[in-house]
Amino acid sequence: MRTVNEVSKLTGVSIRTLQYYDKIGLLGPTKYTEAGYRLYDDTALEKLHQILLFKELEFPLKDIKEIVNRSDFDKTKALDQQIELLMLKKEHIENLINMCRGLKARGVKNMNWTAFDSSKLDEYSRKAKEQWGGTPAYKEYEEKSKNRSKEDERKLMDGLMKIFEEFGEIKDREPSSGEAQAQVKKLQSFITENMYTCTDEILFGLGKMYAGGGEFTQNIDKFGGAGTAEFAYKAIKKYCGK
Repeated sequence: MRTVNEVSKLTGVSIRTLQYYDKIGLLGPTKYTEAGYRLYDDTALEKLHQILLFKELEFPLKDIKEIVNRSDFDKTKALDQQIELLMLKKEHIENLINMCRGLKARGVKNMNWTAFDSSKLDEYSRKAKEQWGGTPAYKEYEEKSKNRSKEDERKLMDGLMKIFEEFGEIKDREPSSGEAQAQVKKLQSFITENMYTCTDEILFGLGKMYAGGGEFTQNIDKFGGAGTAEFAYKAIKKYCGK
């Protein structure tokens, strides 16, 4: 048995996060000491690993809770998916590194734009979510998107990026301002109308992803200017009462 402090040091997951997982019923301790301290056994640590796996796949905690508690949950398949996802991420990062080296050596005229192609990674994530996406939100998204053409998808993405462009136009204001909060509401309504019911919990998770670095942050900042993704996250955080 390990204490919550030992689990935190071992896994890098904060004590506060472990306490939150217990509170929402995602991962409870194996038992409590007489003094009320949380204790975790190896089975609990294995479940924590599964939770972190699906966080890597960018699933919201609500969906992860449903997935890992399924009777037909296949741990081996889940591990295989994580390995493949990380290999694809590694390949994508290596392509970007090679592109930058080439840019340094040859200049913009000979730049290789294929390094920005994340289609394989996007496709894998989509397939993984099809595998584990038996949640109401994913089913709703699947229903709304099943008849969309490539052009429809492009227009949808343009509409979403337009919202972030508008975030960029007001990013010099306070995240709690009326304009910023109205823009968050517009984003939430857009997602609900076109993708799935975007609850405050889901919206907050998306906000953290927007500002978490990588392609999401880069794309948002490309449309709204540097700092737009972080501003949007702060406005979303305020909107969701976090």
